[in-house]
Amino acid sequence: MMLEKVNNQPAIETARFDLRPVRPSDAGLIEMYISDLRVARNTSSIPHPLPPGLVEAYIDRVSAADRVEDAWVMDGTRMGGGEVMGVISLTRIDVGQSEIGYWVAPAFWNSGIASESVAALVAANPHNCRTIFATVHQGNAASARVLTNSGFCYLGDAETYSVAQGAKVPTWTYSRKQD
Repeated sequence: MMLEKVNNQPAIETARFDLRPVRPSDAGLIEMYISDLRVARNTSSIPHPLPPGLVEAYIDRVSAADRVEDAWVMDGTRMGGGEVMGVISLTRIDVGQSEIGYWVAPAFWNSGIASESVAALVAANPHNCRTIFATVHQGNAASARVLTNSGFCYLGDAETYSVAQGAKVPTWTYSRKQD
C-alpha cells in the first residue's frame, strides 16, 4: 500500500469548487490538460511537447516540505464538476511577497473559474503576503482581466522566455497590495 504525502497547505473553498493541494493522483488529468498547446503557450514554464515525468516531478516539488511554491487544484467535485479544472499557485519571491500563477483547462475557459480562484486565493492570503505579483503574456487579455478584476494594478511591460513557444514573449506585470 502506498500513502500519499501529507501537504500542510490549507484547502480553500469557493462558492462553486475547492482549491485543494495538488496530489499525486492528479498527475493524469494535469498532464492531459497541460499537454494542450493552447495551455502551454500561455505560460512561461510548461514545455510543448510535454516530456515524460515532468508532471510527477512538479507534483513532488510543490509537495516537498521545503518548497517555495504552493499549488492548488481547482477541484469541482463538491458541486458535480471536474476533479481537475486547472491549477493555481503562489511562489514565495521575498519576505511578504509572492507571485501568483494559474492555468485553466480549455474545457472550463470563460466560466469564471480563474477569476473565482484568484479572488479566493488573494482573500485567503496563505503566505501572509503584503504584495502579490503576477505576469501574463500580452496575447492573453483574458488572464489580464482576471487580475484587474481581482484588484491587481498594472505595473508595466516586460518580457519572459516561453518554453512552449521557444522564444521571448512580451508580458504585462501586475501587483496587488494586501494592506
